[in-house]
Amino acid sequence: MQTIHFQDLGKMAYDAAWNYQETLMQANLKIKARRFNKQDDDSVLVEDITRHHLLFVEHPHVYTLGKSGHIENLLVNDARMKELDVTFVKTNRGGDITYHGPGQVVGYPILDLEYFGTDLGKYMRNLEEVMIRMLMHYGITADRIPGCTGVWLDAEVKGRARKICAMGVRCSRWVTMHGFALNVNTDLRYFDYIVPCGITDKTVTSMHKELGREVDIDEVKQLLRQEFGSVFGAAIV
Repeated sequence: MQTIHFQDLGKMAYDAAWNYQETLMQANLKIKARRFNKQDDDSVLVEDITRHHLLFVEHPHVYTLGKSGHIENLLVNDARMKELDVTFVKTNRGGDITYHGPGQVVGYPILDLEYFGTDLGKYMRNLEEVMIRMLMHYGITADRIPGCTGVWLDAEVKGRARKICAMGVRCSRWVTMHGFALNVNTDLRYFDYIVPCGITDKTVTSMHKELGREVDIDEVKQLLRQEFGSVFGAAIV
């Protein structure tokens, strides 16, 4: 069983959290490079073993555009973003544009997939499974839509499909970063100023909207940790 080291970073600017992820990822990449360069008969030392991380964070209002995204999916100019107190960042994850902000649980797993299966598609489906299982604790039935990464409600009902969790990752030498954004008590009005994930025929939602009440975000985090460990077969410490 693998060990995943958990940190709740609290409220942190997107750039700062991105830099921290990069630091953790690069540390693992250096370990892998050193291990690769060792002779076959060299023993594997503790310092040759990569370290898995799971970070939770809550960002100030920010729109982020993935490396395959389209800037035209940002529907407001700089002046309007200033009025909304929202920033804009081009990032190196996959996917298009999304929003992060207060009331949202953003999760950044930095995992070495050589220990969890070197299949990026399976990794994404596992992240979705974590969300689906966690939402079941609240009586929210979520599912996947083929070809549309993330977690959806009423996924198969035409005109009613709505995303509750967006996902976008980066992977280098099987080490991951970036991850998921779950709308818990999120102000959904901020999604009105973008085309979320570049998808024009579907909407977004939150746990608050679906349940009609404020949701205890600390409870959600605890359940996410529990289900993450279960799905990935790992100890979260």
